[in-house]
Amino acid sequence: MSRIDHIPGHTWHGRKGAIGNAFRYGVDYVLLDAEADVATPALFGRNRAGLASLWDIDHGGAPRHGRGAAWVRQVLDAHDLPAPARIELLAQPRVLGHVFNPVSFWICRDEGGELRVVIAEVTNTFGDRHSYLCHRDDLEPITPHDRLEASKIFHVSPFQRVAGGYRFRFDLRDDRIGIWIDFTDGSDGLTATLTGPRRCLSTRGLLRACLRRPLGSRRVLALIHWQALKLWWKGARYRARPAPPAQETSR
Repeated sequence: MSRIDHIPGHTWHGRKGAIGNAFRYGVDYVLLDAEADVATPALFGRNRAGLASLWDIDHGGAPRHGRGAAWVRQVLDAHDLPAPARIELLAQPRVLGHVFNPVSFWICRDEGGELRVVIAEVTNTFGDRHSYLCHRDDLEPITPHDRLEASKIFHVSPFQRVAGGYRFRFDLRDDRIGIWIDFTDGSDGLTATLTGPRRCLSTRGLLRACLRRPLGSRRVLALIHWQALKLWWKGARYRARPAPPAQETSR
């Protein structure tokens, strides 16, 4: 049986450009082998109900219609990328049945445990989803020093254009995780980070997280809308939601 890790982490967002805005708040992610049987605390469900739970239907494909790790293998094959030996999922779980993940990560490792591909699965507040494939051009292992680039083609914030590009950096260790995303569009953009320790998920840790950050992703949605209100108040231009890209994934 494989274990589930709990990442009681922090995310920080800082806006670039003439209208500045920054915030930092705590967030709870879980990390698990997406294809293995996992040992779960009594209050955590894997594809079943629980105080907190992680479901394949929430990831790997359209929201509520996900196919989990099978989708990942299909995507990698379609892009002529090597089949991974291990696929891990880093995501916020459902809490009391509700889930919203602004970004989750599919972590693909080879037989030696080296990181080869990361799929950043981005979901906006309108219910659209698009995923960015992150890997080195030479398909060598991804190191903490690598900056992996992708063109932005998916609408996330109504205060940012669908233009420019991302630079991703991943530092995924046995004891902690660090992910940095730098979005640049001319003089505008945004820097976002996710950092925190890795701990074996336990009933005590789960209860502590729910007491510290009650309502899980409902709280995340509330914070997103609060920051949007602040940007509007500061005079940031609001952009209507365009149609999402036809393809599920891009590089």
